[in-house]
Amino acid sequence: METIQIETEFIKLDALLKFASLVASGGEAKQVIGEGLVRVNGEVCTQRGKKLRPGDTVDFDRCSLRVEKL
Repeated sequence: METIQIETEFIKLDALLKFASLVASGGEAKQVIGEGLVRVNGEVCTQRGKKLRPGDTVDFDRCSLRVEKL
């Protein structure tokens, strides 16, 4: 599981996917989230603006990420 460190209180799901280079653009992030291909804390999430906070996990395309505070 890869760790993504953030300086802010939260990061939005679409921004996390772009930041982690799992998608190439915001449009691609919107598409994969809308298709239900992304899981947050083990559950399918279709909200691209979902606020992720330290301790949350994201699974997409055989990649697992954990959000941590910097």
